[in-house]
Amino acid sequence: MNVDVVEGNLLDQQVDCIVNAWNRNIIPWWLLLPQGISGAIKKHGGYQPFIELGRKGAIPLGGAVLTNPGKLPFKAIIHVAGINMLWRSSEESVRASVRNALALAQQHGFHSIAFPLIGAGTGGGKPERVLNIMVEEASAADFKGKVRIVVFKKGS
Repeated sequence: MNVDVVEGNLLDQQVDCIVNAWNRNIIPWWLLLPQGISGAIKKHGGYQPFIELGRKGAIPLGGAVLTNPGKLPFKAIIHVAGINMLWRSSEESVRASVRNALALAQQHGFHSIAFPLIGAGTGGGKPERVLNIMVEEASAADFKGKVRIVVFKKGS
């Protein structure tokens, strides 16, 4: 599979769905101060995806759940639990998050998906290492569509 890596803003991608690097969904979303991708989704897409996400219950580490996109121009948002209860990512949580997000996208018939670097922000992972893990995992997946990994670039 071909995996594109681009610099830019996840919310500007022309894809069917985007991935939100989330937590285990144990702490209610309204008690959290969403940062990074989650903060941008809340700011531009509204609260609806997070209200729906809150109804999904706890997400296993590396798990993925789908919600509506709110006001964003995508078909859906896939939220992955890429960090543990100590707010840290691991190689396995990143790999499982990529695998499970792609399986969910395939199941819903999406033809394209864009990921942020899962676990490289709040999760403490080194961006280059996280990127390499994600490219390797996405390249090995059975997803039939286009996969894009977006490395955030300030000002975009």
